[in-house]
Amino acid sequence: MSLRADAPAPPGTSGTRVRRFTRAERWVHRTTAALMGVCVVTAACLYIPQLAELVGRRELVVRVHECAGLALPVPVLLGLASRAFRADLRFLNRFGRHDGVWLRAALRRDRGSASRPAGKFNAGQKIYAAWIAGAGLLMLGTGLMMWFTHLTPVAWRTSATFVHDWLALTIGVVLGGHIGMALGDPEARRGMRTGLVSRAWADEEHPLWRP
Repeated sequence: MSLRADAPAPPGTSGTRVRRFTRAERWVHRTTAALMGVCVVTAACLYIPQLAELVGRRELVVRVHECAGLALPVPVLLGLASRAFRADLRFLNRFGRHDGVWLRAALRRDRGSASRPAGKFNAGQKIYAAWIAGAGLLMLGTGLMMWFTHLTPVAWRTSATFVHDWLALTIGVVLGGHIGMALGDPEARRGMRTGLVSRAWADEEHPLWRP
């Protein structure tokens, strides 16, 4: 794989600001985040005794958790109607030699922009996107096995419950790290909120991106 910049983002610049995400992309992110948040909160209410006693109505919490989990892939599927969203999925799924450079710098805790070349998405964002997509599909599959008990043998359901529970804990930890990274980068949050980021930030954090 050759060292290359990602393709241009959707057109549109405004003074010193550049377009990073379209309205459709921001809608997909917000809706997915909301559904994921519901899944995490309801899971906590089901598995942490203190929260379970405080909330009560376990059957209702279970139904909300199941519905949110089933709806989780919907925003992404609808987002495929957006050309910009499809383009970003291709960027997230494409690793170049510069991503290896970025990862080695991250492991060395080298925060210099020259040491961390990145296109529209850096290597950490690509790995996170791939991991959370795979984990989400696995959670959906194991959740369906737990819900429709007549479809699989008991041994399968037992294994599915084990995987579902421990993967849920892992997702919670990873999401916490993702939120922490976002809280530490106001310009990245602005880009997800408004679709625009400063050109200076883009040049500093994503030098191979050509918006």
